[in-house]
Amino acid sequence: MRMQNLYEQEILDHYQQPRNFGLLAEFNFISPMYNPSCGDSVTINGMVAENIITHIAFEGKGCVISLAMASMLTLFAQNKTIDEILACSDELVEQLLKTQLGIKRMQCGMLPLQALQNGLKKYRISIV
Repeated sequence: MRMQNLYEQEILDHYQQPRNFGLLAEFNFISPMYNPSCGDSVTINGMVAENIITHIAFEGKGCVISLAMASMLTLFAQNKTIDEILACSDELVEQLLKTQLGIKRMQCGMLPLQALQNGLKKYRISIV
């Protein structure tokens, strides 16, 4: 099997069986994000303790790329610092998905990361 097929299977697996799906009952940050150009939406919430993401989850509706990325991102972000997540860019999207995306698909892939980063920025402001 070609490597690309393996990556496509991993993306489909995260879409069909998303990890950390369903918002947490207890959280100290939450961030909904909506992409009007495609209709995808994602909400990410979680717990931060001592600047580290200790728990994270998401809900969403959308395409394979946005929901698979949300699933993969929650696994990646667990136990990372706020600064580590805020430093992430579109390069992380392609790294996690193991594929290059065009401009339109990159918007789908960036949606969960933007939601997480916005939630963490709001959290940081709220504790000052």
